Parts: sequence; structure tokens; C-alpha cells
Amino acid sequence: MALGGASAGSSSLEERQWRLPSLSSLQLWALVASLIAVIPLVGVLVSALSGQGADIPPRDLLRYGWTSAWLALLVGVGTAVLGSVAAWLVVMYRFPGRTFFSWSLALPLAAPGFALAYAYTDLLGSAGDLRIWMRAALGFDLPVEIRSTGGAAFVLSCAFYPYVYLAMRTAFLGQSVSALEAARLLGCSQLEAFRRAALPLARPALAAGVALAVMETLADYGAVQFLAVQTLTTGVVRAWSVFGTIAGAAQLALPLLLAAAVLLWVERNARTGRSHDSARVQPRPLPVSTLRGFRAAAATFFCAGLLTTALLLPFAWLIHNALDHEPDIRRLIDAAGHSLTMGIGGAVVTTALALLLALGATRAPKLARIASLGYATPGAAIAIGLLMPAAAVWQIVPMASTFWVGIGLLVYAYAARLMAAALEPIDAGLARVTPSMVWASRTLGRTEAGAAWFVQVPVARGALLTAALIVFVDILKELPATLILRPFDFDTLAVIANNYALDERLGQAGWPSVLIIVLALPPTIWLSRKIAVSRPGS
Repeated sequence: MALGGASAGSSSLEERQWRLPSLSSLQLWALVASLIAVIPLVGVLVSALSGQGADIPPRDLLRYGWTSAWLALLVGVGTAVLGSVAAWLVVMYRFPGRTFFSWSLALPLAAPGFALAYAYTDLLGSAGDLRIWMRAALGFDLPVEIRSTGGAAFVLSCAFYPYVYLAMRTAFLGQSVSALEAARLLGCSQLEAFRRAALPLARPALAAGVALAVMETLADYGAVQFLAVQTLTTGVVRAWSVFGTIAGAAQLALPLLLAAAVLLWVERNARTGRSHDSARVQPRPLPVSTLRGFRAAAATFFCAGLLTTALLLPFAWLIHNALDHEPDIRRLIDAAGHSLTMGIGGAVVTTALALLLALGATRAPKLARIASLGYATPGAAIAIGLLMPAAAVWQIVPMASTFWVGIGLLVYAYAARLMAAALEPIDAGLARVTPSMVWASRTLGRTEAGAAWFVQVPVARGALLTAALIVFVDILKELPATLILRPFDFDTLAVIANNYALDERLGQAGWPSVLIIVLALPPTIWLSRKIAVSRPGS
């Protein structure tokens, strides 16, 4: 009997050891959401390894990779300087226009990089109006060429510095006053206190903001393609569109996946596990200094110049050129409808998946990290990863359904790439729900899913709106994934702007570019004003 009991006990122990861990319904949905983000990345690997006769010459791969790395370095340095200086000025000093600049400096997020490239190429190109006037009236020319790696770095720095600005502004607002006071007591000037105390403490935020800017730089296609800068992303699209090889495009996408993983690690590592985080410190009012005279004028001039260069000047120039050309009203209306439809639909689907991931990942945080790989991956790589499964689907669906399959794949690509972007504000909103609130709902008889729906979701509804608006703005500006996956004769504003620009019809390209900015500005203004909150605890 003892032996039988021991045998039964041993059998029960083995069953417990080999039994799969039980997952709740929310965790299962979170697993599904994370798999949605991972499947395109697996598709890239499979396509790259299974392709025959599509090997990319090492010389081309090195050339694309070197250009991408050099451009990413230039943009990283440019956004770090511009974003950090602007954030320090609006947080630590009073000067004319400070309140306005505190939120308006984030508005260039509404302008896609390719729109800035069109405007500045037309303005600063060799045949641009400004260069022609300078040669005729002043007798000299600008010693720069906008269609170069340096020109692309300038354009993309203008487009992406808000990532660093928002991160650094939040870090400066939340910094410890004691550290600044200690630096001043040791004889440091305001500038030295910034360099020796505030900046080192904000280093995690700086690394995170620069990582996001570099991710967007590596993902950009429209601006670098128009400026004749051959990066890995342009190589991916060119291999697919010109040479018709999915395997070759996937091989070029592999270095992008590696770079995405590294940047994601940097961004995540910068925001967690930092002992010098001041979140536990009771905030006190920051020692804000009032600038006067030349210094006040210089601060206002810097912020106004940055906003003008990154948004107002190119936006005005696009309008100026567009007004000189008759628009194709019907085509613009159709494209605007497509952009709005995809933006709203993609935002709803992506936000819903991000919510499921956030609710289920509280007990399985690694799922959120897996889904974050999509945000760090360029849209062109995700689109290439979906082409092989898309081909299989198209073979089995009726011809009449191929359009809707294409629409579904495009929404899938948006969700896979932007789910992590929506996850951040949702996580922040759900953090307001205390465990006691959830357990109170459970004791009243609700299931785990019921408690999430009736307790957590209502508390986080503001965060859901924020997440949806972020995704909506990003989808309006998305170009490479839309170019690759869109159904036949389904053009968005970004696509027709790219088509006009390829034909060097920059006047016509101005109309869809302006419409994108006009559609993206209201949610961007709302988001930037919402982010421009007062110092915590004040």
C-alpha cells in the first residue's frame, strides 16, 4: 500500500511538473496580441532564408548599412541637442512666449518627414526659388546641397526632435530640486548646473528620446528616398518594387530588425532600473529664473526659430506652392477619405489590441516586451514580412474579396508596428487602478474579464483616447507599409504625395502634404497640450 501510495504521489508530482501553466482569458488575449506583432518579424526571417537567387551583394548591403548608420548618428546628435536645449529653456526660464512654446514645440510631430523634404528641396534646392534669387541678387550661392545625407539629417532632425523634447521636458519637470540647489551651492552657474547635475540625471530620458528618434529615422522612406539617400529602408522597397524579389527585400530588412532590437533594448533599459529616479522624492517648486534683455530675446528667438524651421516655414511653403497649381479635387477627396478610414480603423484596432495586451501583461510582462519589437521595426520590414502569408491568403480567397483582404493586411501592419506606441499611455492610465479596486469588483462576483471591463477600462478611458490619437497621427504619415500592402487603386494622401514627388511635381505634392498636416494638427495640439502638464505634486 505504501508503495502504491508512493507511486501515486510520484505520478501526481510528475503531472504537476509537466502540466502547462494555466492562463486566464485576459492572458490568452494578451498572447494573441503579442503574436500579431511577432508574426511579420518571423515572416521576414523565413523570406530571407528561403529565397533562391536573391542574395544581395555584400557591397550593396554595406553601402546601405553605412548610410543608414551615418544618418542615424547625425539625427541622433541633432535631436539630442535641439530637444534638450528647448526642454531646458521652457522648464527652467521665464521669457516671452514660454507658455506657448511649452506645448507648441511638439507640433512638428504632425508633419511627415517627406513633406518637410518636399518643402526644403523646393526652397533650398539648386533650382529652388531662394537659391535662384541669391545668385541673381547677391551674387553668391549657398554652399549646401539639400539632396544629401546632411540634408536628410537636417530634415529628419526637424521632424523627430519632439521625441527628445517631450522626454527631456518630462525629466526636467520631475527632477530633484535638491540636486540643482546642491550644484548652485557648490558655485555652479545655471548653465553648469544643467551640464553637471540636470543633464546626467535626465540621461535615461535622453537615451529613450534619442532611441525613438533613431527608430523613426531608420524607418523613414519618403524623405530619404526623395532626397536621394540610399538607406536600408529604401533598399527594401526598391528590391520589392523594382526587382520584384521578396527574398532580397527581406535580406535587406534583416539588419533593420537587428538595429530595431538594439534600439528597443536601449530605450527599455534607459527607462527602468535607474536608482537616480526622483519619483520617490516629494516635489518642490522648481527654481525658475526670469530672463531679461538679450538673454530673453535669445531664448524666444531659439524656440521661435526651431518651431518655424521644423513646421511653420515648410508648411507655409507647401501652401504657397500648392496655390500655384490646380488640385485634382476628386483624387484628393478619395485619398483623404482613404487616409481617414485607415487612420480611424487602424487606431481602433490597434488601441483595442494594446488594451488587451496591457490588461493581460500585468501577470506576464514579457508579452509587452515582445510586442514592442513591432514599434522598433520599420513599416517596410513589417510589410515584407506579411507578403508571404498574404500570397497564401490571396490564393484561397475569391477574387471579389482580395480588396478587403488587402485592407485587412494593411490594418494588420499598422497594428503590428504601432501597438507598442498605444501601449505606453494605456499602461499609464491603468496604473491609476489600485489592486483593491479590482478585488472589490471580484468579491462582488465579477470575473477577471468583467472586472477589467467595468473597473479598469472606465478609469483608463482618457488614456485610450490618447493612445488612439497617437496611432491615428502615425497612420496618416505612414508610407512604406501602405505602398507595399495597399490594394490596387487604393491611394492615401501619403501615397499620392509620394507619386507626385517622384514625378518632380512638387506643387501638386503640396496639396496632399498640406492635408496630412491639417488632419494631424488637431490631435497633435490636443496631445501636446495634455502632455504639457504642471510639475508633479504641484
